[in-house]
Amino acid sequence: MIIHPNFDPVAIHLFGSLAIRWYALSYIVGFMLFIWLGRRRIRQQNSVFTQQSLDDFLTWGILGVIFGGRLGYVLFYNAGAYLANPMDIFKVWEGGMSFHGGFLGVLFVSFLFAKKHKLPFLKLTDSVVPLVPLGLASGRIGNFINGELWGRITQPEHFWAMGFPQAHYIDQTIANTNIQYAKWFTQFGALPRHPSQLYQCALEGISLFLIVWFFSKKPRPTGQITSLFLAGYGFFRFIVEFAREPDSQLGLLNLGLSMGQWLSLPMMILGVIGFIYFGKQHSHSGS
Repeated sequence: MIIHPNFDPVAIHLFGSLAIRWYALSYIVGFMLFIWLGRRRIRQQNSVFTQQSLDDFLTWGILGVIFGGRLGYVLFYNAGAYLANPMDIFKVWEGGMSFHGGFLGVLFVSFLFAKKHKLPFLKLTDSVVPLVPLGLASGRIGNFINGELWGRITQPEHFWAMGFPQAHYIDQTIANTNIQYAKWFTQFGALPRHPSQLYQCALEGISLFLIVWFFSKKPRPTGQITSLFLAGYGFFRFIVEFAREPDSQLGLLNLGLSMGQWLSLPMMILGVIGFIYFGKQHSHSGS
């Protein structure tokens, strides 16, 4: 079993308590990748953006990610705690962001941006979604460096098994209730877990990027690229959640599914329906 290196979450110490964290850098890298890929698409004449409008949209998108991601986490994952302490909503430095909330936030600002610039909404989203997955991959690397969002317990002999020092207290609590886990905890100092952050990086990030990027290189029916992203992300997230530890305050919900899986199901279903629907609309209009 491999033990997580327990990286210092702070990448650059500035002065006093001021510092730049790896997780913040992962967001910055994601935004930089968005611009770099977007400009490539503009040069290929495969985008509704100009370089200026792409830069403008990034500003809108950042706001959508931050506010949507935070609000999504508050509503989907820990509503009770934040209702009891509303001011904690603003303590973003303590963590707590939701992809699904961030996604809805970006959809909202995309609608406003499309309306302001008189762009077809689905043509805009078709230009946006191929630029997103590598940013998601960067974010998951940030999660891994922080040693957060670790996976469920697995067998220590599996080559992917990893112990997370950051989960020490939780592992110890679990070990106190299970003889086998107690032996592993005594032997390794941690319980063997899936490095689910790396799974998410590989699936929701790199794999989804390759699928959507190469599919979108050729002209496609309006809405199909967006639908492929929805279906692809929903599917990959649904699968990887079986290896990811559910949020402690929620656990598993109905049918033994996690909150991430329940939020991903509508994405997957809408994506598949949209992909088929927009493909049929295009074939009918071309006949």
